[in-house]
Amino acid sequence: MIKKIIVFSGIIIIGVIIRLKYLKTEKIISPLGGGKILFEKKLLKYSYSALQKTVFLGSEILIDKEIKSKEEFASFLFYFKVRGKKVSGLMNIPKKAGDYPVIIMLRGYVDKEMYEPGVGTSHGGELLAKRDFITLAPDFLGYGFSDKESTDPMEDRFLTYVTVLELISSMKNLKTALKNAELDARFDKTNLGIWGHSNGGQIALSVLEISGKEYPTVLWAPVSKPFPYSILYYTDDIPDHGKSLRKVVADFEKDYNAENYSLTNYLDWIKAPLQIHQGAADQEVPQKWTDTLVETLKKKKKDVEYYVYPGEVHNFDQGNWDLVMQRTMEFYNKSFK
Repeated sequence: MIKKIIVFSGIIIIGVIIRLKYLKTEKIISPLGGGKILFEKKLLKYSYSALQKTVFLGSEILIDKEIKSKEEFASFLFYFKVRGKKVSGLMNIPKKAGDYPVIIMLRGYVDKEMYEPGVGTSHGGELLAKRDFITLAPDFLGYGFSDKESTDPMEDRFLTYVTVLELISSMKNLKTALKNAELDARFDKTNLGIWGHSNGGQIALSVLEISGKEYPTVLWAPVSKPFPYSILYYTDDIPDHGKSLRKVVADFEKDYNAENYSLTNYLDWIKAPLQIHQGAADQEVPQKWTDTLVETLKKKKKDVEYYVYPGEVHNFDQGNWDLVMQRTMEFYNKSFK
């Protein structure tokens, strides 16, 4: 009889755990007492609605060693903190004294094995610095000289938004950082823009949605499809053809509603003016993706300029890079008047 009671009680407890696991509850405490946590929905805090309510305090910015010195600008490593972890990045600064706008530059995907600070942003960042902009390109956790990434691949993805939002909140400390580094350039404290390419464009759109701020933003071939399709699309380039990633996504969707983590559901939240560039021959981000994004944004009465370049590919290296960069700088100059 006692064994039957124990078995029956166990069945009830398991049933309660299974039922509670799918409720919108962050922590499930053991019915047996003792305060033991049986299940924790730690990724709830990264839904767009949750991040919109999050306060980002920012951190101190440390400008470290000089990487490059040219007549008009210099490049430096810089560091800031994201939830106690160090994140490195590359900063380009005009050499002449003055007050300058800041552009936060967000690169696309790069393999860790071939990554170094500035990959995907240095060329554009240097040109912007020559034209009187300060640029900051964060490496993100696990890249460059940053601390290790999260062991949870989904949390690692969501932390990219948090990283940029914390960097933006850290801009109030940039003046002190520049002064401590004995640099003559200063942030004008008013004009802040965002640039994003490929997956960096996805991060930029997410940051604009979560923050609701009017940061003038330029996107080059942004990834803009619904999550998780936006990452599963690229599994053909993975050695195991996406087997491990599909499992990660499947496990995630058992416990969370993916719709709450998809930028396509929150385009209404964007208030910033946008300029978007797309190569018609892009294989990584097909033109139809960006056509759909722009069409949706315009239906929602968002301020967006759109340029398509015939024969151009994902990195705009088929003859149009100079034109794309010229339009990018003209957009920022117009926005910061």
